[in-house]
Amino acid sequence: MVSDYELEMGKDDEAHYLCSQKVDRAGLKKAVEVVKNGYVAEWIVDNLPGATSFVTVDKSRKYYASGFKMGYEDSSPSTGRPRYFINNHVTIVIRYNGAPGNDGQKVIVGFEVYAKSIEASNRDTDGLPPDLHDVRNGMELTMSHGSNSSLPRDLNSSYQPEEFDEGDEDATLTIPYTYSVYFRKDETLQWNNRWDLYFINQEESSKIHWLAIVNSLVIFAALSAVVAVILARTVRGDIKGYVDAGMEEGKLRIGKRGKGFRSPKSPRKSFEKGGLLDQGDNDAVDDGSSDDEIPEDTTGWKLVHGDVFRAPAFGQLLAPLIGSGMQLVVMAIGLVALSCFGILNPSFRGGFVSVGIALFILAGAFSGYFSARIYKTFNGSLWKHNAVVTATLVPGLLFSTIFILNLFVWANASSTAIPLGTLIALVCLWLLIQLPLVYVGSWYGFNRAGAYSQPIKANAVSRQIPYQPWYARSLQAALVAGLIPFAVIFIELLFLFRSLWQDKSGYYYVFGFLAVVSTILILAVMETTIIGIYIQLCSEVCHTSKVPFPVLTY
Repeated sequence: MVSDYELEMGKDDEAHYLCSQKVDRAGLKKAVEVVKNGYVAEWIVDNLPGATSFVTVDKSRKYYASGFKMGYEDSSPSTGRPRYFINNHVTIVIRYNGAPGNDGQKVIVGFEVYAKSIEASNRDTDGLPPDLHDVRNGMELTMSHGSNSSLPRDLNSSYQPEEFDEGDEDATLTIPYTYSVYFRKDETLQWNNRWDLYFINQEESSKIHWLAIVNSLVIFAALSAVVAVILARTVRGDIKGYVDAGMEEGKLRIGKRGKGFRSPKSPRKSFEKGGLLDQGDNDAVDDGSSDDEIPEDTTGWKLVHGDVFRAPAFGQLLAPLIGSGMQLVVMAIGLVALSCFGILNPSFRGGFVSVGIALFILAGAFSGYFSARIYKTFNGSLWKHNAVVTATLVPGLLFSTIFILNLFVWANASSTAIPLGTLIALVCLWLLIQLPLVYVGSWYGFNRAGAYSQPIKANAVSRQIPYQPWYARSLQAALVAGLIPFAVIFIELLFLFRSLWQDKSGYYYVFGFLAVVSTILILAVMETTIIGIYIQLCSEVCHTSKVPFPVLTY
């Protein structure tokens, strides 16, 4: 987008008239909402966002906050009513330094914007105020001051009206805009560290990031202890059962041998009783009866070992969902890895979205591979149909959501709306690149890799699930299974979402912390899966369709 502001490198412009904008009542109301809600404007010069300069509390360091406010709110000294002023003048300060190599060229290392509000009256023929440094009245967003604005305010009352004076029906307000430009050399900043001022204010939050890692490690240690107890209990129980069964079998064999030595049989008597073959059959019958007398102490999950590998009722839907989940995991790992190596950073504007879309499309091969293998494990045969469902289900839902949300952005005439050409390009990438990749991955996973091997075949008759208490049912189990991984990463997510939605003046750049917490999250999810499945099996919930989907997909 081409700007109307004229900037010439090294040339100062103390006062320059830009334009005058005439607004009606609807435009005035919208401007008041913008100021009231604290909107900020973000300009870009040489890939640097325009920033407001601040100083730390100890006044030792300078830092930047991206963007500048569109206006400010004040109260009337006479009536106490809120008044809104728009910043219609900006002072642009561009800081530069010598280019690396000292070849006489200049590079921009800082971009500062200072906004102020100047009244529309008392201006010369060029539309400029007499003195930019001595401004007494700001540009108030109001049509006219009627009789209601002069009403005395009751000082004993806490009520302050929020409405502003909109004036007559056909009233308009003319807002003049001006700007100033200054170029200043700054030898303290270099080209390679010009983004450091945007991150200084966020360095104090490093302790909180370490707290997030400690919190994740504590939860991971607790999960590891539970998994260790489960495995130790299971393995110890199995070993004890095998040892007891072996000892009992040894005693039976020793007893039979002892009886044989104490009362040996002559060959004639053996022949008379039917011969050695008949004798062997009798011994086999005796051995079988002795084995049947061994008590079996099998409780809990061992009772459902013949039903846990039964194909679920909605396996044709579960397989594409798991495949799409692997696609998202590959995309997330790729983004975090590229960010940790510095390839993706705030200076690469729009890089996260562009690279994320590219990784998501390329990860379609992984989606088709895992979906096809799981689909074949569930005894599926229509792998082409499964490939189409995998390539269209989750990506189709994502595209539909983006398209519907973009309609609302279009309706509000926002500059952040996705153009129609970009949407068509996304559809082409989806259908012409991702769909073939999913097809190739599905073919390889179904025909070459094959189904996952299962140690036990499912029983012919399905086992009936006993009545479950309220805390062991599907909804409660799903909530608990999702709460534990969320507790691992919620502190880091707080910083991430705040930089995306709430605090637009800062940038999230601590990708090393994010990588560590994400690694702990993956391990915690794996252990949560083990614990969740173990609890479900101990409750004799053997049908995969009865196990909550979040537990299965972890």
